[in-house]
Amino acid sequence: ECDGRIRNVKIGRYCSVAKHVDIGLPQHPVNWLSICPLQYISNFAGWAHLTGKEVSSKPFAQGVGMTEIGNDVWIGQNSVVLPGVHIGDGAIIGANSVVGSNVEPYTIVIGNPAKVLRKRFDDELINLMLRFKWWDKSIDEIDSLIPLLTCSDLAKVKKELKARL
Repeated sequence: ECDGRIRNVKIGRYCSVAKHVDIGLPQHPVNWLSICPLQYISNFAGWAHLTGKEVSSKPFAQGVGMTEIGNDVWIGQNSVVLPGVHIGDGAIIGANSVVGSNVEPYTIVIGNPAKVLRKRFDDELINLMLRFKWWDKSIDEIDSLIPLLTCSDLAKVKKELKARL
């Protein structure tokens, strides 16, 4: 988790995050009279000395809530995930996307604003994967699962997951 004064972000296990990605960065408060970041001004040299008081460090995106990235998520280069968004396990965020709303597990989204391209798998396999939660297994278990996790024969994967659950 990141520093709560700036942003509230939780990122799951085994995620792939490309270069130049912004996750849960505070937004300028457009409903304030000024868009100047006055709540952070105490970080600027001399402000506290000039005013004689400290300025609080409230986040820009008050009330937005935690930004959550699930497990095994891939976020493409130059993407932005806005504050308060929840991205489900196994989702893919295409490069250069701006994600302003929640993304369901195992869903691919692209664009600005990000729109659903398609689900990665059918509902049956998605439900199996969400129940199996390979990312919570021990390193040794995950090592033994690599042939299954890298298999493109989805009928075989379903059969194996059903046997393991």
